[in-house]
Amino acid sequence: MSLSIDAVGVVHPNGYRALQGVTLVAASGERLAVIGPSGAGKTTLLRVLGAALRPSEGEVAVLDAAPWRLAVPALKKLRARIGTVHQSPPIAPRLRVVTAVLAGRLGVWSTWRALGSLFYPADIAGAHMVLSRVALEDRLFDRCDRLSGGQVQRVGVARTLYQRPALLLADEPVSALDPTLADAIVRELVAQSEQTGATLVASLHAVDLALRWFPRIVGMRGGQVMFDLPAAQVTPAMLDALYASEGDLAGPSPAGTAGPVADPPFQRPDCP
Repeated sequence: MSLSIDAVGVVHPNGYRALQGVTLVAASGERLAVIGPSGAGKTTLLRVLGAALRPSEGEVAVLDAAPWRLAVPALKKLRARIGTVHQSPPIAPRLRVVTAVLAGRLGVWSTWRALGSLFYPADIAGAHMVLSRVALEDRLFDRCDRLSGGQVQRVGVARTLYQRPALLLADEPVSALDPTLADAIVRELVAQSEQTGATLVASLHAVDLALRWFPRIVGMRGGQVMFDLPAAQVTPAMLDALYASEGDLAGPSPAGTAGPVADPPFQRPDCP
C-alpha cells in the first residue's frame, strides 16, 4: 500500500478547519486526480500525504511508514522518497535552471556532492534529459529569474521527474500553462508514474485533464471527500453538484464544522 489516511482532519492555527474526516487509500503505482472548487482542501490534503503537514486528527501512513511516529532522520529519508510539484515552485530566482533541476536529488546525495554541484552541476546530461521532456532543454543554463511563470512551473516539474520519487504529488502543476502545454505536462507526469511505478496524486482545476489522464477521480468540497470513483463513473450531474455555488464556498468555517478554507501558502514541512 502506497498511502493510507483514515479520518484525517486539519485545523489551522487560526482555528479554522481545512479537512474533516478524510479517508483515502491508494495502492503502489495508482494514479488519482483530486478535483473540486477553490478552498476545498486539495492543497492541504496533498501536504498531509507528503508528510509536510501533521494532521490535527486521524491516522496517516505513507510508503509503509507512519510519518509522525518516525525519528527526525527517518522522517527526512521518507520525505526524500516523496516528490511534490508545487503550483508556485519554491525555486530561488538566482539559481540556474540546471541547478534547480538537480536539486531534486539533494535528499539522496551526500553533502559533498550536493555542495560540489552548486559550483559545477553534477549531472548536466540528466538535467538536460528531463528538461527536454518539458520542452525547456534550451534554457539549461539560464537563471530562473529570466523565465516566465509557466517556464518556472515546468522547471519544478522537471526537478520532480529528476528526483524519481516513489510517491509523486502534483498541486495544480499546470495552472500557468496553455491547454496544449498543460496536456503535455500531465502526460509526462503520468508517463513517469508508469515508468517508475510511482503513485501519482494530482490536484487539478482542469476537470477535462483529470478525466482524460486519471483512472480514479476524488471530488472534494468543504474539506470533505464528496466522491471517490473510477473516472468513467463520474457524471456531469456529480460535477455540477461539486462546483455548484462556488461563491458560497469562499469563506472559512469554524473548527468542528465542515466548510472550505483557502489553503495556506506553502510552508516548510513540520518536524515532529
